[in-house]
Amino acid sequence: MNEVGLQELLDAGVHFGHQTRRWNPRMRPFIFGERNGIHIIDLRKTLDRLERARDAVRRIVLKGENVLFLSTKRQLKSIIEEEAVRCGAHFVTERWLGGMLTNFQTIRRQIRRLKELERGQEENAFEFYTKKERLLLERERAKLEKYFHGVREMTRLPGAIFVVDARREIIGVREAHRLGIPVIAIADTNVDPSLIDYPIPGNDDAIRSVSLIASQIADCIAIARREVPDDQLRRQAEMEVTTYSTETGEKSADTSQMRPRPRRRRPRPEAIAQVRKVGDGDDSAAKGTRQKRRRSSPPRGERSAGQGAGVSSPEPTPPSD
Repeated sequence: MNEVGLQELLDAGVHFGHQTRRWNPRMRPFIFGERNGIHIIDLRKTLDRLERARDAVRRIVLKGENVLFLSTKRQLKSIIEEEAVRCGAHFVTERWLGGMLTNFQTIRRQIRRLKELERGQEENAFEFYTKKERLLLERERAKLEKYFHGVREMTRLPGAIFVVDARREIIGVREAHRLGIPVIAIADTNVDPSLIDYPIPGNDDAIRSVSLIASQIADCIAIARREVPDDQLRRQAEMEVTTYSTETGEKSADTSQMRPRPRRRRPRPEAIAQVRKVGDGDDSAAKGTRQKRRRSSPPRGERSAGQGAGVSSPEPTPPSD
């Protein structure tokens, strides 16, 4: 691994921050000064924080854990994916799906679905499907491939995540922070470093700056992975996935032995039609009964007169003498 120095950071433009009006006051300890309305980052502190981040990554990888690279910026997708593939890490370069860490069981089901669709295509299992059904399955496969391509082999939660632009990827940072997963991030002058365990002050917009820092993290991961025994990596990969509570971050109860909830099925169309037919028959019968009663009963005026004729009025009492 090539050690990086101040001159390399300076040439890559790591020291350029954002405009002074867009800064976060919590980044004050890492700011060297101001020039032409732009904050200048202290590269000595960048080197120090980069060394701390590499030590943390090394410890995590030596324990058999893996690292997740996260960046959804369009101009940085290819760089992050290339560095992650080179060191054998997982990566997310498309939209971060909410719950990718805190609801990892659901994400695993989506990944299994993706593998089933790919296996079906390879084995030509969809040959007897209709053209529309094959088109819908291909669309589903393409969508799952787009979002889960970089995490399809992630069988358990990562040991750490490396983030470019923590302000843009705040959802992923908060999920990792809630679960106690260490966050390593390039922190520009507009980022809140309180949610980052290992902030690396630097320019998170320039391609050369991000490429330099990401390559340092990837080199550290690759070197540490070569020092881990193969049997330990195999045991870690075969470990069962543990789910965590999204509120407390603690391990949730094992739900594998719980009784599955019965599935509510929609009744068949012919059963629905039969019920509607019976209901219409009952309504028509009740309507006919009401009409018969209405015909047999006399009008309201005659009924009142008839009732009056059937009642005799009391005779007047003669006056007493």
